[in-house]
Amino acid sequence: MNKFISLLFIPGVLFCHSVMARSPAPDDAAAYIISPAAGAVVKNPVTIQFGLKGMGVAPAGIDKPNTGHHHLLIDVAGIPSLEGPVPKDDHHRHFGGGQTEASLELPPGKHTLQLLFGDKDHVPHDPPVMSEKITITVK
Repeated sequence: MNKFISLLFIPGVLFCHSVMARSPAPDDAAAYIISPAAGAVVKNPVTIQFGLKGMGVAPAGIDKPNTGHHHLLIDVAGIPSLEGPVPKDDHHRHFGGGQTEASLELPPGKHTLQLLFGDKDHVPHDPPVMSEKITITVK
């Protein structure tokens, strides 16, 4: 893992901030959700197909230029920090095996979905490769 550490010293206090080095992404790279379509009404299990152009999919841990893996953001108000690994919880799903599709059980109601592509260490690329946020309704 590449890290940059910056130090700031104020008399009596030392601040240390760790930032992961971000892998470069081609300017034309883009992630997108193939299905479901924005505004779709779906049933469980919800199958989500991930799309990517301008880069390749590789499992986490594989260090190859212009590759990475998908992270699915579910009902997330904002984008997680781009300076470190994407969090891993029910709202930030990791597909580090190189998956390009997932079947999920979501509670009934409206949900937002967005893809964020990450490098071998789950860190978003520079510039970030992410899809538009879509809204679906689960019946």
